[in-house]
Amino acid sequence: MRNVQSEVKVMRDALIERLFDKMQENEKIFLISADFGAPALDKLRENFKDRFINVGIAEQNLVNISAGLALEGFIVYAYAIAPFITMRAYEQIRVNLSLLSHTREINVNLIGVGGGLSYDVAGPTHHCIEDISIMRVLPNLMVCSPSDWALTEKFVDFSINVNKPKYIRLDGKQLPRIYHDPEEFNIENGFHELVQGKDVCLVSTGYMTHKALHVANKLRENNINIGVIDVFLLKPFNEDLIYNLLEKYEHIITLEEAFINKGGLDSMISCVLSNKASHIKLKRLGFGDKYVFDIGSRDYFHKLNNIDEEYIIKVIENASNNISRRTWNKSKRTYKKRNSKAYASR
Repeated sequence: MRNVQSEVKVMRDALIERLFDKMQENEKIFLISADFGAPALDKLRENFKDRFINVGIAEQNLVNISAGLALEGFIVYAYAIAPFITMRAYEQIRVNLSLLSHTREINVNLIGVGGGLSYDVAGPTHHCIEDISIMRVLPNLMVCSPSDWALTEKFVDFSINVNKPKYIRLDGKQLPRIYHDPEEFNIENGFHELVQGKDVCLVSTGYMTHKALHVANKLRENNINIGVIDVFLLKPFNEDLIYNLLEKYEHIITLEEAFINKGGLDSMISCVLSNKASHIKLKRLGFGDKYVFDIGSRDYFHKLNNIDEEYIIKVIENASNNISRRTWNKSKRTYKKRNSKAYASR
């Protein structure tokens, strides 16, 4: 089990610092901002004045300029707050990136800071629980959802070498490191099994992977071993590869700071199970069909929407109890069948 309480860092800082190093090596890289700063950005802006552009509070123009630069062969990172870059500029993303990338190679990387409930106290206008669904629906657009800053750094290297439009969804809070060995997983697989378990598995993305690991740690103390799979590439998605992991479990529980039943992580896993004609039970945990207008912390919103640790543990315990009952009933049926055959043969 991993120690998830060390090396705390903000994802956007890790990404900008990694980009700074890459911009020193590669003169084709541009960073475009929609009047959105960060402490780590000051050094980059000062050193690369010819390849940093602030377009102002104009996310639609941010995408237009990024697409134009990409058509000239540049590698572009468009940097803004997640709900605004995805929803305010959705038509521009659809036309200038998704449609255009069918005919031309363009490397535009949309960096959305504040996925899920990162901006918890800012209210529903700044919450971003629609982005996974709406960005996944666009053809030829990759959707990336790293769970920690170390994985975010790895996505920078990945994004430079893949000439496709991408949406990279970053959490806005400081988070501890999950991944310690950069060679322990293949980013192109799209997921990584962080904890091997038995019977029940949590499949999560982004911030919720931290919550999944906390839950797994708590249950481990009570000798309940559950699996944890972190999904960091939400599109494209290797169905065969992930099913090879899922098929050893009886219950799958998806965790996401997003609407459920609307094309997000839960829908992806549901499609995998359906396409494989699997009998694995699926439970979806996320946001229902409503916005939250209360003012409070992230944990408070999680409790309101039944994605807090206490509720997740209750769901897991119910699943485990159902498995135990089925196993017991199956054993009884096998026992009766065996004994009835023995009796009939007398």
